[in-house]
Amino acid sequence: MSVSVDIQGAVAWIVVHRPEARNAMTFAMYDAFFQACEELDANPEVRVVVLRGGGGTFIAGTDIREFLNLHSGEDALAYERRIDTVVGRLERMRKATIAMIEGHAVGGGFTLALACDLRYAAPNARLGVPIARTLGNCLSMSNTSRLLEVVGPGIAKELLFTARLLSAEEAYRLGLVNAVVPAEDLERHVKEVASTIAGHAPLTVQVTKEAITRILSHRRAVDGEDLVLRCYTSEDFREAVRAFVEKRTPQWKGR
Repeated sequence: MSVSVDIQGAVAWIVVHRPEARNAMTFAMYDAFFQACEELDANPEVRVVVLRGGGGTFIAGTDIREFLNLHSGEDALAYERRIDTVVGRLERMRKATIAMIEGHAVGGGFTLALACDLRYAAPNARLGVPIARTLGNCLSMSNTSRLLEVVGPGIAKELLFTARLLSAEEAYRLGLVNAVVPAEDLERHVKEVASTIAGHAPLTVQVTKEAITRILSHRRAVDGEDLVLRCYTSEDFREAVRAFVEKRTPQWKGR
């Protein structure tokens, strides 16, 4: 399975494992991930959920080949709704969630990490949303809001405009990760944090998480389908998908 669940006492691990593609997510993998969140949230024995990638990297976003079947505006909106549903389900979990980040956490992988309550990174972690140089698409309003909540408008714009990836240390300075931990100690550190949280009052953790979620929800814009359509139905987006498959640099035209 490309998405698997390993329950160790009160801590559950969701592992995305597709190393030949840097754990890039197919639509089937997103569906499996959503189902894993549903089942773990309903499990009264689980108090903490850890998300990690297999093979030494986190998640390299959506498999771009999935976009070959995106032909219309409705296809584009359906895709972003799918991503919002999956990322939102992770964010809404009543359990505490932790992202254990090694290697690349980019695109959809970055937004999944943002939806977790806590994030711990190895020194080799690289985080960001490089869509301005890869596909010419855009984040949904919800995912843009998640980034904005953490780093503020100036840094959010700089990251999305330049399409650069942050080092682990930069991400820590910006508050995107809670700590940078030596690679050989990262799993042990995450286990210790998860064990500590699992041993505390579960209702306090749940209510604290829900309180913060409610506060942030009042600040989020939701109406952005026109922006999604402007990118996904453009000549630039279709050109970028072709360029990825053909392993060349896209030729941007701004239309």
